[in-house]
Amino acid sequence: MRFHSLPGSKRYPESEAEYAIVLDRYNSVLDELFAGVDVFVVTMDWSVTPTGPAAYRTREALHPEGVRWWTEANEEDPNPDPDPDPDFHTHTHLYADRRPWERGCADALLRAVADEELAGLFFTDTELRRIHHPYDGGADVILSTPEERDRLRDQHTDWLSSHSAGL
Repeated sequence: MRFHSLPGSKRYPESEAEYAIVLDRYNSVLDELFAGVDVFVVTMDWSVTPTGPAAYRTREALHPEGVRWWTEANEEDPNPDPDPDPDFHTHTHLYADRRPWERGCADALLRAVADEELAGLFFTDTELRRIHHPYDGGADVILSTPEERDRLRDQHTDWLSSHSAGL
């Protein structure tokens, strides 16, 4: 399910009042999913080598407690040039920390996502049953049952897209 972070499907906040709306919407859904439980906070980065260095210093600065959890090599050559470089491959790195969920505990990360300064962030319970993936303009939420999805959707109908596909 997809929620928009600002009224009218506006993508980027332009004032402190709009940042307050964005953070309230992100935190409201996160509270409903994770209140009283521990979560994994996962950020992403990439490099051209398996061990780094990281491409985004923003991720390091905002998530210093994140430890490298997983590295995935992309063996596909991202260069669309007719003369691709077989030695150039990217590596996606996931960094995670475990913390008790508290409203506001990830506001710096959420604000960076809203500003498109941090592209990869998600939250999940320790059993990996629920996932909240914020992005600039909204958040995608994956829940364990259709009933749970419907309850959350019905609580925030004014945050949903008016597009027929829900996007």
